[in-house]
Amino acid sequence: MDTLNLHKTDLNLLVALHALLEERSVSRAAERLHITQPAMSKTLSRLRSLFGDPLFTRSQRGMQPTPRALELAAELGGVLDDINRLVSGSRFDPYTYTGEITVALSEYVGIALLPEFIQRLHRLAPRLSIRTITRLEHQLEALATGSLDFAIHIAQSHYPADFRVQQLVSAPTAILVRAGHPLTQGEISWDRLASFPLIRVYIPDLEQAELARSSDAFMRVRSPLQGSLETSHLMTAMEVLRSTDYFLPGPAYVLQNTHITSGIVALPTPPGSDYTLNYMLVAHRRTDQSPLHQWLWEQITDTITELETRAPDSSGGGPALARRPTRAPQTRTRRSHG
Repeated sequence: MDTLNLHKTDLNLLVALHALLEERSVSRAAERLHITQPAMSKTLSRLRSLFGDPLFTRSQRGMQPTPRALELAAELGGVLDDINRLVSGSRFDPYTYTGEITVALSEYVGIALLPEFIQRLHRLAPRLSIRTITRLEHQLEALATGSLDFAIHIAQSHYPADFRVQQLVSAPTAILVRAGHPLTQGEISWDRLASFPLIRVYIPDLEQAELARSSDAFMRVRSPLQGSLETSHLMTAMEVLRSTDYFLPGPAYVLQNTHITSGIVALPTPPGSDYTLNYMLVAHRRTDQSPLHQWLWEQITDTITELETRAPDSSGGGPALARRPTRAPQTRTRRSHG
């Protein structure tokens, strides 16, 4: 693209040419653009110099466009429409939008949120593409640079002012084990947990997370003699749980998805370690004026609201995304609207 040539061109001349082509009259074109007739005559002179063509000739039937002017007329309307959309922004229509949005979220959140969320988008924005990333460090940086549109993660201890943050849900923690695991009998304690191997599901930016700063030992203490497995794949973790004596600390709500967690039970955490995981929706302020991003923010929060208000299941658990282990302390879940 010859940007130097564009820089030297007054794009207002194209607006004047469009008026002249439609009005076929210098005086009427001047009136339409709210300028004087002499000013429009000077503009026509500049247009002739720009295109190296007279553009219009006088006849008894008024101003007649030259072949070059007719060639320009065939493209000019579309060009000006494109410039107008570029400057003023086109009206956002979710149903016809065809772009892609990238969201970082853990599999814990994905199995609860995505089925309902994608159903909603298929109905309201069927051409929109959603790309999810489950393993991504430095999420705030990715949001700021534009390589990421939204993040849904465990609350960090600090967010700079140029990020928009909303708490989606709070979820109590639990010890997940297979049905019939030795831990299902008797009280849960750190000493007992230390005698069984541990599964850790990957948490991005763990050093910035609230739970890493907590005095609670739930997510951090482990015996040096204790075997462990770290994975970013929740399905893998569930399969290992079902066939071994490993245990997995995690949000109790994961048991809402019975297809994935069949044969898995939630036990309470040791006394004094009933830590609550706060999940946050985060976007950079650069997207504040984007109709697409504002609309998707509302769709995410509305989907969470629907999941939260869903009737409790027959086992007596809480709403989706806030299920308590069957023997856990009665910790109230909450949702922030701020």
